[in-house]
Amino acid sequence: MTNLSHATRDGTHQGLIVRDVSKRFGPTRALDRIDLDIRPGEVVALLGENGAGKSTLANIIAGTFGSDTGHMTWQGRPYEPKSPGEAITHGIGLIHQEMRLLPDLPVAENVFLGRLLTRGGRVDRAEMNRRAREQLRRLGLDISPTRLAGSLRVAEQQQVEIAKALTLDAKLLILDEPTAALGGEETDHLFERIDALRREGVSFIYVSHRLEEIARICDRVVVMRDGQRVATHATAQVPVGQLVEEMVGRSVERIFPGTGVPEEREVLRVAGLSGAAFRDVSFGVRAGEVFGVAGIVGAGRTELVRAIAGVDPVTEGTVAVDGTVLRLRGPRDAIEAGVALVPEDRKGQGAVLDLTIADNVVLPSLGRVARRGWLTPRRVGEVAAGAIRTMTVKGRATQPVRTLSGGNQQKVVIAKWLELGPKVIILDEPTRGIDVGARAAIYEVIAGLARSGMAVVVVSSDLDEVLGLSHRVLVLSRGRQQGILPAGEATNSTVMRLATA
Repeated sequence: MTNLSHATRDGTHQGLIVRDVSKRFGPTRALDRIDLDIRPGEVVALLGENGAGKSTLANIIAGTFGSDTGHMTWQGRPYEPKSPGEAITHGIGLIHQEMRLLPDLPVAENVFLGRLLTRGGRVDRAEMNRRAREQLRRLGLDISPTRLAGSLRVAEQQQVEIAKALTLDAKLLILDEPTAALGGEETDHLFERIDALRREGVSFIYVSHRLEEIARICDRVVVMRDGQRVATHATAQVPVGQLVEEMVGRSVERIFPGTGVPEEREVLRVAGLSGAAFRDVSFGVRAGEVFGVAGIVGAGRTELVRAIAGVDPVTEGTVAVDGTVLRLRGPRDAIEAGVALVPEDRKGQGAVLDLTIADNVVLPSLGRVARRGWLTPRRVGEVAAGAIRTMTVKGRATQPVRTLSGGNQQKVVIAKWLELGPKVIILDEPTRGIDVGARAAIYEVIAGLARSGMAVVVVSSDLDEVLGLSHRVLVLSRGRQQGILPAGEATNSTVMRLATA
């Protein structure tokens, strides 16, 4: 429960107090007279759609930039950090949703980046390794602290970011989508650490689009919309439907669209496939079928689909499309056979952020888009305009992808592969870090692909998402295939029973 022992008689407290804070970026009003209280030892959920102002408020608190109006106090004193480093010295840290690890440095050096431990004037790598390993194990991750960060999977990188926060000795941590890439077991480990820290008086601002988690870990809820605080709840036991309606300003139910009935024709056949993180996996996907892949983090889901797409090497087994066995020497072989992969890390692997929507859309299909060997701006614009209409992307063809919301970035990544006319499309974590309104649009895209006759494979840490979209679900556990369940038999309990076998 919330720790209110630090409150004073006049209603103030020794935590964070934000009053009348506003912020504009040019003509855009990002925040409008925001008030916020975070008391010692409590976890406050900060909810809102993309663009609601959550990140702007978090960055002001964390010292990334200042506000235009208003003031803050922290631990009873005026607080106006000029940089993230200054905020950290005051005991306030922000862990971003997007990973900011340096891929060519070891895990331990990433955890202690900017504050390397020293002994006798020299970097104490042994102590950094020990402390990094300890924090990672508390989160349920057993990896070597000397391993390069760039070799980790997205979920492991997310846990390293969280471990980095836990070593700050901070008194207030802002967690932005901390479980976006985590499965149920990893999320439980994180919540255990949060519970332990708040008993020590550490406070948390918890930003998440996974509304089902809010009641499990948070004490109070603050809802933002269009830069304003629109609701505050003294408890986290608020119906999800009510929170969604407050966030988007209208009633939005999490209803998965109809995906139609698959054809009998099998498009994709995986037989006895083995790789570095999985063994002897076999399944088929029919035209018009959404085939889900479930399992906890570390089960080998991402490694499996990367192997099917020719990204990672196959040690045994075969992949066939329309009855033809593929010789997978790299992604090009899979692409030419009609297999497209939308990766889990859309910003790092799926899109070139500084290029425009148009350039991203035509990037994999330059040969098809060009006419008589010439690629003209007009032709690129025509193709991009068609993709924007089809995928309902909110943006202009000439707009850099970096400026789009997460949901629209994901639509662009999907659109660029659809330009190739694939027979099989694989979507790995298709809604990671995407708000509730945008998720519905992505679900409709996936359902539309299936209804058009495409074979669709969906990998997701959100089990409800897998169950709601899929005709059948393959369950992996520690790299082993545990079963394939038809929609009528695939439930949370049956899938988790197999996933933890």
